[in-house]
Amino acid sequence: MSIQLQISILVYVMVQAVLFGVVTVLVLATPLAAVAMNLMPWVVCVSAVISVPVSWIIAPRLRARFLRQTAQSLLPAE
Repeated sequence: MSIQLQISILVYVMVQAVLFGVVTVLVLATPLAAVAMNLMPWVVCVSAVISVPVSWIIAPRLRARFLRQTAQSLLPAE
C-alpha cells in the first residue's frame, strides 16, 4: 500500500466529516428543510463520494513539507 493511499485514507475520514457537516447545514438552513428526511441519505452518499478525490488531492500536499525538509537535510553543508 503506497504512502499516498495511506495518508488519503486517514484524510478521507476528516474530509468526509467536514463535507457532511457543511452540506447538512445547507440542507437544514434553507427551504430544503421541508424535505430533509428524503435528502439526508443523498447527503451522506454525495459527501462520501466527493471525499475520495478531495482526500487524494490533499494527501501529496501533506507529504510535501516532509519531503522538502528531508531534501534540505541531505544537502551537503557549506
